[in-house]
This record gives sequence, C-alpha cells and structure tokens, in this order.
Amino acid sequence: MKRLTIYIIGAILLFAGCNNKEKEARARYEKAATFYKQNDLFAAKNEIDSIRLYYPKEVKVMKDAIELKRLVELKEADRNIAYCDSLLPIRQKEVGELNKNFILEKDTFYQDIGNYVWKQQTIERNVERSYIRCKVSEDGVMSLESVYFGNHSLNHTGIKVSTNGIFAETASIPYDGGLNYRFQDLGNTTEVVTYKGENGVDAVKFIYANAGERIKVEYTGGKAYTTYMADADKKALVATYDLATVLTDIDTLIRERDKAIRRKAYLEGKLNQE
Repeated sequence: MKRLTIYIIGAILLFAGCNNKEKEARARYEKAATFYKQNDLFAAKNEIDSIRLYYPKEVKVMKDAIELKRLVELKEADRNIAYCDSLLPIRQKEVGELNKNFILEKDTFYQDIGNYVWKQQTIERNVERSYIRCKVSEDGVMSLESVYFGNHSLNHTGIKVSTNGIFAETASIPYDGGLNYRFQDLGNTTEVVTYKGENGVDAVKFIYANAGERIKVEYTGGKAYTTYMADADKKALVATYDLATVLTDIDTLIRERDKAIRRKAYLEGKLNQE
C-alpha cells in the first residue's frame, strides 16, 4: 500500500511538472505572438527558437510555434521585397547618371553580360601606349588591366602601384593566352594582363584613394618596367569604381528580392497546406 501511494504521488508530481512545462512553453509562444504583432520580428524568432530549444516535447505548442515562425518569415520576406523595391529605382537612376561617359561593350552572340568602358579608354583610342585601364561588368564586377607596348617583351604577370612610400599590388596572373596574353606586330610587343575582381581589388582601391597623387606603376613578374599613371586614366578608374559600386548594389538588390519572392511563395504554400 505504501509503495502504491509513492507511485501515485510520483505520477501526480510528474503530471504537474509536465503541465508546468506546457504553461511555460505556451507563455513563450504568447510572448512571441505579441512581438510578431508589434513587428519586432527578431525578438519573435528568438522566442520561437527558445521554445524549440527548451520545450521540444510540448507537441501542441511546438506545432503552433512552427506556424508562427512561418508567419514571421513571411512578414520578413514582404519587408525585404518592399525594401528592395524602394531602393532599386534610386540606384538605377544613379546608373543612368554615372554611365553617360561610358560605352557598353557587348557581343550578344557569345556574351550574356557586357562591360562598361570609360569612353576615353577604349582600345582604339589607346593604341601603342602602356597604361592602366579598367572596366566594369553589367553586374558590377570590376577589372583592372595592365597594358604594355614596347619594342621588347616584359612577360609581366602583375603590377605594383605606389605613392608617398605606400603601395598595393595585384595578384600574379601567369601567362595563359586569356587573362594574360601577348602578341607581336611589326617588331613591337603588346602585353595585356587582366586582374578581375579580387585579383585587382587592392590596387583598384589604392588608386581610387590616392587619385590626387602621382602614382607610380611597376610591372612585375618579368623584366623591370616603370611608368606613371596619367591623370586621365586615374579619372577613368575613379568613375569606373563609382559605377561598379552602384551596379553591385543593384545586382545585390535584385538577387535579394528574387530570394525573398521565392521564400514568400514557399511559406505561403506551407501555410495553405495547414
């Protein structure tokens, strides 16, 4: 009899404990719902996550919490779409203002994405000279190019830019006939090395930040060669970098908007199934 009494008391305490757990979980759920109504979505998700962490066995509350989290994420998706929709026209207008001095080079036969080039830096306007040129793709990826023209080969693979005792370098791009190519014509050699994206970003930012200074350019990886960046070329790089920044913003906004739209469709599908 005594043993039976102990079992009964234990069962009562266990039931009371389980009931308390459910109440605690439900309280957190109600708190999360309040945050949701107040549009404090971060706090709402934190409360929901705490339910999943501390009360995973409270099935009824967990089910409600999962549905609430979907509602929270749906509201987040709507917020992200609205944010992107508000900024995209502004950035697109900025592109229209910035690219007036650029031309778009694009062969639609084999290129899905073209490149904006500063008008004064097109190849036909810069034959038979060594200089630094740049371009930016339509989705905002900037490329730096070191062009060498002379009566002997350098076989260079990179550049170092410097002024006032500070410097930056590009990555080393080995000869491959593509990003690093060279040819000879009438006894002269032309070499062009392209530093795309991260391969040239340090040099690009250095030139951009020091555009008002006299910038020395050393061709590296082959025979020594030094020149100084023309003011017109520095101006082109500054304008290209500004355009690249806006184009990158646009590309990011479009991607984030598309991701939010897909997420919204998924969440609505899940909510409609319940």
